[in-house]
Amino acid sequence: MPTDSHCHLYDMLRYRQDAEAERRRRAVICAASSWNAEDFLYTEALAQKAAADNAPPIVLCCAVHPQVPAARTHNPYDLLSFVESMVQEKRLNALGETGFDLFNDAFRQTEAVQDELFAVQLEYAQTHSLPLVLHIRKALHKVFAASRQLKKVPAVVFHAWSGTATEGQALLRRGINAFFSFGSSITLNHKAAVRSCADLPAERLLLETDAPYQPLRGSRFSQWADLPLILHSAAHIRGESPQSLSLTLDDNFTRAYLL
Repeated sequence: MPTDSHCHLYDMLRYRQDAEAERRRRAVICAASSWNAEDFLYTEALAQKAAADNAPPIVLCCAVHPQVPAARTHNPYDLLSFVESMVQEKRLNALGETGFDLFNDAFRQTEAVQDELFAVQLEYAQTHSLPLVLHIRKALHKVFAASRQLKKVPAVVFHAWSGTATEGQALLRRGINAFFSFGSSITLNHKAAVRSCADLPAERLLLETDAPYQPLRGSRFSQWADLPLILHSAAHIRGESPQSLSLTLDDNFTRAYLL
């Protein structure tokens, strides 16, 4: 079955009400991230219904997103308490997406809060042996600084990986069980993403839609229909057949999310 290592099912409602039906029709197994109670409870209900219907499963992820402090629409510490309760109740398959976003001045002004939120959620992942899904923009140095702690997490998924293959290999050498996920950037010929996709080990690759947030050129939003093009782009970049790479990606998804 096709796998999507990172998406947002609740946010897809703004773009198409039949998103879950389309996911099932295309038999996509996905890891769905949430960041607040309404988002998570909606996604959890979809996952439970999928399990009851023997439909392709949904991997449940939840964390306080690093952009939340700058948005100021929610209290990040209230959200953190919700994430903790979901962890304690064993309702999560993974913690994510958390991490660091230092892309602009507004985000950089909340760096101290991001640091605190990340440290607590990293501890949750260690204590409860949960995979960690990371959102990292202009902050890879912070990942290297946390490498001793990250190697104690069962798996680390780098959503929308924007680092180099050399940086990815360095993280692996530090003992981090890292997986590097690529989406529409490789179809849009972003040079750094293409080089990383070409050079990183096949057994460390994942593909994603980040639905609805990584649209293909000419589209308003990303969706499950994008996965074949992303797969064919990755296979072309690596000089592999889509069929062979797809099998590797399925195995990687299983290992990354401990399925």
